[in-house]
Amino acid sequence: MTAQPRFRRVTRFGPVQVGTYYDGRGREKHTAACTAPRCGFSADYDSRSAAELAARTHRCPVR
Repeated sequence: MTAQPRFRRVTRFGPVQVGTYYDGRGREKHTAACTAPRCGFSADYDSRSAAELAARTHRCPVR
């Protein structure tokens, strides 16, 4: 069983949340995830700026 990451520095860009965490090898990672119902968008990035860019430019396919 793998442990869930503990997110810090969570910010919100519309429906997308960006959070920072440490992976299993101690490296800092950044996740962008959409919280809209039935969207399902989420992605991991090595830099915070890339995650924030993805959050700002994300458009939900579900309307």
